[in-house]
Amino acid sequence: MASTYKPEQARVPPAVQLPVPPVTKFKIALCQLSVTDDKERNIVHARRAIEEAAEKGAQLVLLPEIWNSPYSNDCLPVYAEDIDAGGDASPSTAMLSEAARSLQITIVGGSIPERSGDRLYNTCCVFGKDGKLKAKHRKIHLFDIDIPGKITFVESKTLTAGDNHTIVDTDVGRIGIGICHDIEFQELAMVYAARGAHLLCYPGAFNMTTGPLHWELLQRSRAADNQLYVATCSPARDAGAGYIAWGHSTLVGPFGEVLATTEHEETIIIAEIDYSQIELRRTNLPLQNQRRGDLYQLVDLQRLNS
Repeated sequence: MASTYKPEQARVPPAVQLPVPPVTKFKIALCQLSVTDDKERNIVHARRAIEEAAEKGAQLVLLPEIWNSPYSNDCLPVYAEDIDAGGDASPSTAMLSEAARSLQITIVGGSIPERSGDRLYNTCCVFGKDGKLKAKHRKIHLFDIDIPGKITFVESKTLTAGDNHTIVDTDVGRIGIGICHDIEFQELAMVYAARGAHLLCYPGAFNMTTGPLHWELLQRSRAADNQLYVATCSPARDAGAGYIAWGHSTLVGPFGEVLATTEHEETIIIAEIDYSQIELRRTNLPLQNQRRGDLYQLVDLQRLNS
């Protein structure tokens, strides 16, 4: 009877086998940083937080969304950097590269505004222990919201949406990258899971309206749906800012359990990831064998067409 459900056909192309990670257990740091309008200060401040995280044993450091600039459509073009040019054209990523190399850690560098030609992107860079850029994720789903009397923000006024999934093999496992609003779209997380991700990282800056309602809910949903780890990192809350972040950076385990979290103040969360829990939970609750490929499919168009 079970064979008629065709679970192997529920993912097109078929889901890849979960790769054996380079490490089973390691410490992750979520650096919930205060952000000011002083870009140079923000870069130095982030560097110090990364150093502190490494001193506490973190092998993977995650930074917040837009950590080098205030989060506003007016500021994003002013603070934007040419990441591909590097060097003086991108002091934020130059710092991340140097920190990863000197501290021998993997850094998922939150996100910064990126200038590429005449376009702006909200971009996350991943650096390996050698300091080399391993991946660059441009936010796929732009945050446009209008709730009268609550919040209005139209990211698409300034930014261009990215066009690619970003999944990267690192010294601490296979990581799928999303930025903030990307977490709202379960299809992206499902694609990453089907590509063998151990961990999803979402630098984000949910606000005082969607934060209390959706932030933890979405993280736990993406983790439980796909039976993998989810890590998020927000800026610390600044009540005087034009856009007020919710905070509450969090690590969620593969059963949807909150493993570590915080409130809204600036802090560094150090938590342990144990990848053996993924296999355990997938054995406890074998969702991959229970999918109804006879009724529905998730189609990964990029894999299918490559």
